[in-house]
Amino acid sequence: MGWSGGTGGPDGAVRSRAEREAYTERADRHARRGAWGVVAVVLLVGVHLVRGGTGALDADGPPQPLAVAAPDGTRADASASGSASVPDPLPSSAPLRVRAPAVRIDAPVTDVGLDADGWIEAPPPEDDRVAGWFTGAVTPGERGTAVVVGHVDTPNGRAVFYDLGALAKGDRVEIARRDGRTAVFAVYGVEVVPKDAFPADRVYGDSGRPELRLITCGGAFTEDDGYAGNVVVSARLVEVRRSGT
Repeated sequence: MGWSGGTGGPDGAVRSRAEREAYTERADRHARRGAWGVVAVVLLVGVHLVRGGTGALDADGPPQPLAVAAPDGTRADASASGSASVPDPLPSSAPLRVRAPAVRIDAPVTDVGLDADGWIEAPPPEDDRVAGWFTGAVTPGERGTAVVVGHVDTPNGRAVFYDLGALAKGDRVEIARRDGRTAVFAVYGVEVVPKDAFPADRVYGDSGRPELRLITCGGAFTEDDGYAGNVVVSARLVEVRRSGT
């Protein structure tokens, strides 16, 4: 769904029929593909929501990652993540909440899967403070790469992952799980990748260890096409806590 800025309403956002039709035409050009291909190309086209709000805080759009925050081309090791040892992978358990204290993200997590057309579902747009765990991947803390997505903004303004691009290497991301454990991940890369050349193998590949990806829209923005890229945060499991610890 696309939106464009306007003069009506308190947030200055109105629905554009032309943009809806243009988005539908672009979506129809995408061939169906397997789950990871869907994630790579359609995931955040599916949550194609442009900047909302007219206040000064939104004038420049959401924070974008610094070049020094990008992954260095190698998988982060335990010492680079600030941990002397890497915890063993956890069994499967659905995530309940995602927290990134450095950028004040603290949000419930809902399940998102594939819709009837084979596209990744987006978190509900009517609740812009909810993140979505992609059920086609592992749960956070399991061996493999878990994927949590969220809107960057909606017509009402900033959404759950608006500040995602401000995360830095070494920052922690906490995932509270249904089994009472909290999986703590250390960020080792924050980058913007183009939607039309998404490096799926690198982003979603299995390193043999528990990893996490947080993803939202980002990069250059135009009224016609929305955001040109995705902000991708890469993190590795460095700690496991029990509830109350």
